[in-house]
Amino acid sequence: MTEEAVEVTPLEEKRRRKIEEQEKAEVVLENQIPQPVGYRVLIALPSIEDTFEGGIAKAATTIREEYILSMVGLVVDMGDQAYKDKERFPTGAWCKQGDYVMFRANTGTRFKVGNAEYRLMNDDSIEAVINDPSKLTRA
Repeated sequence: MTEEAVEVTPLEEKRRRKIEEQEKAEVVLENQIPQPVGYRVLIALPSIEDTFEGGIAKAATTIREEYILSMVGLVVDMGDQAYKDKERFPTGAWCKQGDYVMFRANTGTRFKVGNAEYRLMNDDSIEAVINDPSKLTRA
C-alpha cells in the first residue's frame, strides 16, 4: 500500500502556522505567570464581559472596577506552605487547585499576564468555596 502525498493549500499552511504561533504564545504567557511561594494562593479572575446584558458597551472604567471588585476566582496554584499550619487550619486546607473561591473584593496583589488578571493572596483570605460561580452576583 503506497501513501499518496497530500497537497496542502497555501491557506491551510497559513492556518497551520497561525495555530502553531498561537500555541507558542500561550506557552510563553503560561511561563510568565508567577508561582506562589510560602502560604500564598494564586487566583485567576473570571473574564469580565465588555457589554451589559442588553448589548450596551461598558465603559473602560466600569470594566476595570468590576475586575478590582471581583470577589470570585479560580485557584490556579498554591505555595508549598499554604494551609500547612495545623493551628490555623486544624481541619486541613480550605480549598484546592481547581476550586472556585470567594474572597474580599480588595484582597491580594492584582496583576495581569496577557489578557488574564490574577490575584496573589494569603491562604487565610479565602472565605468560601463556590460550586457554581455563574450564579453569584455582588449585592
